[in-house]
Amino acid sequence: MIMLDDILRIIEPLDREAMAAAERRQRQLTKPPGSLGRLEELSILLAGMQGDEHPRAYRKQLILAAADHGVAASGVSSYPQEVTAQMVQNFLEGGAAVNALAQRAGVELTIVDAGVAIPVGPSDELVSVRLGFGTQNIADGPAMTLDQAEVALDTGAKIARAAAAYDDIIGVGEMGIANTTSAAAIVSVLCGRPPEEVTGRGASRSDEQLAAKVAVVKQAIAVNRPDPTDGIEVLRTLGGFEIGVLAGVVLGAASRRTPVVLDGFITAAAALIAQSIVPMSRDYLIAGHRSAERGHRIALEQLRLKPLLDLDMRLGEGSGAVLAMGIVDAAAACLNDMATFGEAGVSDPVQQPSVESNEPR
Repeated sequence: MIMLDDILRIIEPLDREAMAAAERRQRQLTKPPGSLGRLEELSILLAGMQGDEHPRAYRKQLILAAADHGVAASGVSSYPQEVTAQMVQNFLEGGAAVNALAQRAGVELTIVDAGVAIPVGPSDELVSVRLGFGTQNIADGPAMTLDQAEVALDTGAKIARAAAAYDDIIGVGEMGIANTTSAAAIVSVLCGRPPEEVTGRGASRSDEQLAAKVAVVKQAIAVNRPDPTDGIEVLRTLGGFEIGVLAGVVLGAASRRTPVVLDGFITAAAALIAQSIVPMSRDYLIAGHRSAERGHRIALEQLRLKPLLDLDMRLGEGSGAVLAMGIVDAAAACLNDMATFGEAGVSDPVQQPSVESNEPR
């Protein structure tokens, strides 16, 4: 894939000079040093991501990718597969939680049909890239072909690069019945943790149903035996079309020095795949929140990310990412819009005289 190959070559490290300049400005702002806590750290990180000591986070877009999973046939979800298409239609009509949150937060929504089993639309508001009528059942064999995996990554990268031409930050969200099963298998392999530790209840499963779900994840890993050092192979064998697209979004955004705000468990699985392909892409990630889904904490630890919010949410859709994008915007605003002591005519903190130590040297 020409586009993806190009992207792998142009992702750059964080701009340390921009970060140093942002940190110097933070020390000059009219507040005690460190008094804005993680907002200060976040603003400096944004400067490094964007390569600008005055980072921006005003223009915000959420890319929400939807697709179906063949593993739904193994009984791992409480909801029928047609709910995926129904929820995509709900997104398009503005009736979902993410619509309400995005409208209030000033976040533009882009809805992507990456491979919903029941076709949705047509709609001018829907980006249709349809890589298939859902993936194959990972409990029986690979989720998709290598070509489908590469096209998913390439497509997500193109969508992100187009968005980054206009938007300061990008959030990611997803929809897909049974996609927590796929995500659990991915996280288990890429984090080197047993399925019992990373497989959660998803949509309110009972203890017996959870045990059956864990068994399906184990079977998927045993049948496919993916190479944990090969992110594309993990996507091909265990992933979903929407997960592949979102992994591509991470890579494409990183190639344009654009921060990506993750949502929950499934988007973290996509980020792990992106990190496996290009480790440096991790530098452009912000964890929006910590999901109540069991494996999300483990995925975030592997990504070395500390979430901005912890609200016991596990809805998906990008809901947590949208909420966190407002915090990212606030961090940038404080750095750029606050006055320095000199600009405001406020006295600098009094420097305490040094005290000679009486301890022997």
